[in-house]
Amino acid sequence: MARIVSLSRHHQEDHRHKNIGWLRASVLGANDGLLSTASLLTGVAAGRASHEQILLAGAAALVAGAFAMAAGEYVSVSSQADTQRADLEIERRELKKSPDKELLELRDIYMARGLDEALAQQVAAQLMQRDALAAHARDELGLTEMATARPGEAALASAASFVCGALFPVLIAAFVLHSEVLPALYTTTILLLVILGAVAAKAGGASMIKGALRVLFWGALSMVSTTLIGYLLGHAVI
Repeated sequence: MARIVSLSRHHQEDHRHKNIGWLRASVLGANDGLLSTASLLTGVAAGRASHEQILLAGAAALVAGAFAMAAGEYVSVSSQADTQRADLEIERRELKKSPDKELLELRDIYMARGLDEALAQQVAAQLMQRDALAAHARDELGLTEMATARPGEAALASAASFVCGALFPVLIAAFVLHSEVLPALYTTTILLLVILGAVAAKAGGASMIKGALRVLFWGALSMVSTTLIGYLLGHAVI
């Protein structure tokens, strides 16, 4: 028995899914910041805009995009948090109203997972005695600490990562010669998209090559499309 306890203390598995929450918000924000700002600036640059106009467009895109990402993530995750609180309140009322039925409900969940009736009954009773609401939140509703919605954290992560991504195109617009802005945007953005896709895939335990290629395909498509639109409209107007 002591050997089993000792082994359990030393055998700690590092699963990837615990990173999903912050990884999703961070990767989405950085990718969106980089790609949306770079695509906007390639379109503006292809449309014969001046150096000052390109820089102004980049700065505006960075600020507006960061607030948009933060607001969107906050509203989305807040709705998720409201739903979680509502579900927990329902469980709290049911536990107070019909504890015996809730015990049977928890027992049936464990039986469906493979425990025999007697053991399932014993496990359900012990868990409910310790913390009934936590047991039902975890095993009936699927609400764990990792899955708990945190609107503030999600909003800050999205905004900060968006700024980190958008900063590179804006710096190019600010410091690269006007005649070199377009090729510099393409080169830098494609390189960063490949790195971002590979790192995100690595953190999630997926193929780095596939992750990089996915981001590269959609990034290149976006930039080419906005460049073409900017070129056509810019030449048509001018």
